[in-house]
Amino acid sequence: MTSQSYTKSTSRSLPIALLRARETVMAPVRDMLQNIPMTEQKWRILRVLDELGEVEQSTIAHEACLLLPSLTRILRTMEADGQITRRQDNHDKRCTKVKITDEGRGILEENLLASLVISSNIEAQLGREKLDHLLNLLEELQAVKI
Repeated sequence: MTSQSYTKSTSRSLPIALLRARETVMAPVRDMLQNIPMTEQKWRILRVLDELGEVEQSTIAHEACLLLPSLTRILRTMEADGQITRRQDNHDKRCTKVKITDEGRGILEENLLASLVISSNIEAQLGREKLDHLLNLLEELQAVKI
């Protein structure tokens, strides 16, 4: 394969297509978050904690797609800002449990409408059936062993 033919194939390259799709989806989310102001990572953490309740840090890292060292640093800031609380697990002192606070939940609630508008716009353009199919395919892709 020549370098010229290799570069032409980027439009059908899965990694690049996924990155482009992510940027398409995240652009309006970033605009929303600028008004708060909040980072994408903190938003994901709040969403995960709101959905799962009190959980261990490694669960948050997995669900929010963050590296554990980065998560630990971000959680310190979020705790200082009153958005989350952390405590040692009662049974395993090596584990830290994290929980969203009313302050953190308030941030989600204050931005719920804007978040729903973004989701609705994507669904309106793709259609519910295609969006569900895309989400199913992405879940299937996550399970692939490469």
